Amino acid sequence: MTDLSLGALFGILALLVILSAFFSGSETALMRLNRYRLLHHIKNNKLGAELAYKLLQRPDRLIGLILLGNNFINIFASSIASIIALRLYGEAGIAIAAGLLTFIILIFSEVAPKTWAALHPEKLAFPAALIYTPLLKVLYPIVWVVNSLSSILLKLFGIDINEQKTDAMETDELRTVVTEAGALIPRQHKDMLLGILDLEHSTVEDIMIPANETAGIDLSDDIEEIKKQLLNSSYSNLPVFDENIEKIQGVIRIKNTSAALTNNELTITTIQELASEPYFIPNNTSLYTQLINFQKNKRRFAVVVNEYGVILGIITLQDVLEEVIGEFTTDPSDSSPDIQQKEDGSLLISANITIRELNRSLNWTLPTSGPKTLNGLIMEYLEAIPEPGTSLKLYDHPIEIIQMESNAIKLIKIKN
Repeated sequence: MTDLSLGALFGILALLVILSAFFSGSETALMRLNRYRLLHHIKNNKLGAELAYKLLQRPDRLIGLILLGNNFINIFASSIASIIALRLYGEAGIAIAAGLLTFIILIFSEVAPKTWAALHPEKLAFPAALIYTPLLKVLYPIVWVVNSLSSILLKLFGIDINEQKTDAMETDELRTVVTEAGALIPRQHKDMLLGILDLEHSTVEDIMIPANETAGIDLSDDIEEIKKQLLNSSYSNLPVFDENIEKIQGVIRIKNTSAALTNNELTITTIQELASEPYFIPNNTSLYTQLINFQKNKRRFAVVVNEYGVILGIITLQDVLEEVIGEFTTDPSDSSPDIQQKEDGSLLISANITIRELNRSLNWTLPTSGPKTLNGLIMEYLEAIPEPGTSLKLYDHPIEIIQMESNAIKLIKIKN
């Protein structure tokens, strides 16, 4: 080596700096690879993607190989720099060479390549995988010795490198990925994905139609009134009860009454015969579980009961699906029948609206962990039954109570 010319030595030194930059940058690139994006590239047969994935399955071997190569190159570069320094400046030049080489390696072989690799990991990781895969096979005995010694040292500190850590995402982590995806996911698709994730954290009680608002067929009514109700109903299924929802007898599909209505043969007995058995579900059932149960039991309509068997309300398959894909409507002004906008810009809102629906319709962030309806939330906030005309500021939203009914808030007004 001492017989080489200065030009050759400088050339070797430059090559070593470039190789050091490759090893340093590729280490960062491989470790920065997004595992899920990597799997996508593998499915699309991206060159080097599968090799990179296999290398990352054993990171101890990969790191051992990279550090072995990088340290050897840096030490070799230091030796070359020392020879050059001795020729140019004698022994005094060794210290100068050490300082200059440290600066050069720090800038050109560490900071710059690692920064670029962190910003564009795939551009360097995949080509590097093509090089590291055969290189690992050649240098495996040395890498094995290095890793074995390292494993012994780590075990002294109670660290087991064979312990596998799962890369599976928790629900909250997946939510963060979807939320932070930005323009990569269209707004509508993002809302649907978040809606699916929310199904596990919400219960049927959160979105059910309360019992006191449930429309149904009252068998104690006159048959002509029942016929009008069936003909004008906007629902596909209606509960059948005697006097009140607590005495529910079944659920009837409107289309099943068409023939009897057409032939003027509809009677109370016919309605009872056409009605199917009610499907009862606990109020604390998660929406995700209920969606599966609807599919499993071939049902579209369920009656929600509490732990004492008291009927709290009803829920339909459409209600659950709307939590994922939004309201089944094309007119934004009809997004919620419980919200009406007046000419002056103010909003009249039924206090029976659920907090979840209100948040979704007005883009509010009212808490959903407590009361399920706006009426309940206002009552909890005031800790008293208000009078019509009462004004309050509910979580920074000015509200005026317009109408009361049976000690419950019926209608409120919001001024924009």
